[in-house]
Amino acid sequence: MAGQGRENGRDRPGAPAPRPPDRVRNVALVGRAGAGKTTLAEALAAATGAVPRAGRVEDGTTCLDTDEVEVRLQHSVTLHAATVEHDGHRITLFDTPGSPDFLGELRAALRAADAALFVVSAVAGVDAGTVTLWDECAAAGLPRAVVVTQLDRPRADVAEVVRACAAQLGAGVHPVQLVDGGALVSLLEPQPGTPDADRLRAELIEAVIAESEDETLMERYLDGAPIGLPELVADLETAVTRGAFHPVLCVSPLTGLGVDALLDLLVTGFPSPLERPCPPVLRPDGSPAGRVSCDPDGPLVAEVVKTTTDPYLGRISLVRVFSGRLRPDMPVHVSGHGQGHGWGDRHPDHDADERVGAISGALGSVLRPVAECLAGDVCAVARLATAETGDTLSDPERPLVVQPWDLPVPQLPVAVAAASRTDEDRLAAALARLTLEDPIVRVERRTDTGQLLLWCTGDAHAEVLLEHLRTRYQVTVATPPVRVALVETLAGPATVTARHVKQSGGHGQYAVVVVEGRPGPPGSGITFDQRVVGGAVPGQFHGSVEKGIRTQAARGVSPDRPLVDVAVTLVDGKAHSVDSSDAAFAAAGALALRELAATAGTRVLEPWCRIEAVVPVDAVGPVLGDLAGRRARVTGSDVGPGREETTVRAEVPERELLDYARALRSLSHGTGRFRREPLGHEPAPAAVAAELQPA
Repeated sequence: MAGQGRENGRDRPGAPAPRPPDRVRNVALVGRAGAGKTTLAEALAAATGAVPRAGRVEDGTTCLDTDEVEVRLQHSVTLHAATVEHDGHRITLFDTPGSPDFLGELRAALRAADAALFVVSAVAGVDAGTVTLWDECAAAGLPRAVVVTQLDRPRADVAEVVRACAAQLGAGVHPVQLVDGGALVSLLEPQPGTPDADRLRAELIEAVIAESEDETLMERYLDGAPIGLPELVADLETAVTRGAFHPVLCVSPLTGLGVDALLDLLVTGFPSPLERPCPPVLRPDGSPAGRVSCDPDGPLVAEVVKTTTDPYLGRISLVRVFSGRLRPDMPVHVSGHGQGHGWGDRHPDHDADERVGAISGALGSVLRPVAECLAGDVCAVARLATAETGDTLSDPERPLVVQPWDLPVPQLPVAVAAASRTDEDRLAAALARLTLEDPIVRVERRTDTGQLLLWCTGDAHAEVLLEHLRTRYQVTVATPPVRVALVETLAGPATVTARHVKQSGGHGQYAVVVVEGRPGPPGSGITFDQRVVGGAVPGQFHGSVEKGIRTQAARGVSPDRPLVDVAVTLVDGKAHSVDSSDAAFAAAGALALRELAATAGTRVLEPWCRIEAVVPVDAVGPVLGDLAGRRARVTGSDVGPGREETTVRAEVPERELLDYARALRSLSHGTGRFRREPLGHEPAPAAVAAELQPA
């Protein structure tokens, strides 16, 4: 964090004063990378006086994209917030990354926001990724408006993009503005001599009054009676708040065209927190606690939607207050109950009582102190030692839990290895910081291969994480190829005799075992039985034989290949009254398994997974063709509801899934997703076994 006061050479005014919930707006800026979200947020900040002048993404001088990776890439890679003031309202803008790799950041913003401002480039227009993001907002139940930006860019086609928005984003999307000769034309008022505008205005009015509470309005309109502008605007605002109508506006952030009209829409057309339901609340034991409302005098219920770390201030928590109020130095209970919803072991249950530090309004990385944060508002809280993203802050006398939002599951593994012993010491601390700031990240130390894996959502996500390790945390890491762990089983049945006989003065070691071995059913592991007759091997040594067999199986008979799915039966043997011992029979059991493998031979097995891939209907053919090239067995498919998505189910070797996240992203134009679960092991073709054999 840059702290307070000045950043990039620009003085910052103080934070807007706390406002009651009806004068608060929380708005997520959503859209594909490069659509102009950060530039629009900068223009809004400058227009409201939050910054003295707008910075530029190209120059790395915006108030939001302050991360060094963002400055270099010239696009957002994490969620940022900026609180501004317009017409007596506090507006918190959530600037979200546009890449599908950072979907978790978008979902955090949608939890904190009460409406979404959908940013579409007049040059790039609407693509499949744009539609996917629109559906994300719809699934969250957020009212939405569309802003067409970059009006002054070469090849900008505002009219075509406005038509594409109405055609591809679904029902309720209607333009309320057009651009004519560099000026904005409002469709809320008659535009003589422009047939296209007349048609669009008629469609707009019909869509708005269809949501009106005045049942006579449509009848009056059809009878040709004039509809007054104030009446029309009031119904438009109602329709937007209900989420049934999505106005399309045009804004040129660099020139300021349309910025004031957009600010007016934010405060008059978007809902306040009072008009949005709070998320369900539970007690720490999981029992329902009843619904809470957006009441500053109600019980405290707040949620951490983003966590960052600052070298000087420590942990900074971006918090949405749903009920009650937060004040500096007040005690709070921190509840983290994130099982399910994709959080899994990345967010284990925890509870602690803490004391709130300083409370600030956020303007990117700049913190501006505020006296309190009321229900419906958003603030940054310093130095909460245990609070993590998704945690709930509540009254210590009445602890409550808000169920966290769904997280995408990372499916792209990246192996990381420290370059030196010094880097090893830094790496663990750096990875802990990364997982604190980004709950999607999963760190796994594979016991079967010994590799340290960083599970990411895609290449862009991996690039950012690795760059942060190298620059922010000064850790030099290598990224070796990810290894797939192979195992072996017996190729057939065999019977062997293993003798462990040693004499070196004093008590010797004597153990002879005769064992039968055969391949076991897939997934059966190592099974042990005995059919010893007449006490040839005393009963107290049977367990030692089994222990030796299991120890050798885990170690394997080939380097880095455990032996699995083998059924072993002890059928005979010999013991010595003095020289036999548990250690001797354990050694004989291990030797017996090695000799079984040598006699019967072994088969190399590779792990397989069961996957479900969700892709657009038009991508099913390429996806099926790609799966065929990955030795997959397609087991079925289903066409889902909504926007023509298909779920493809298949069984695939794990080795073929190492790069599947990026391949699926390419095949589905950035919209595909999949999940996997282990299926077991199957024989690997000889060429695959040789290729996967570690050096």
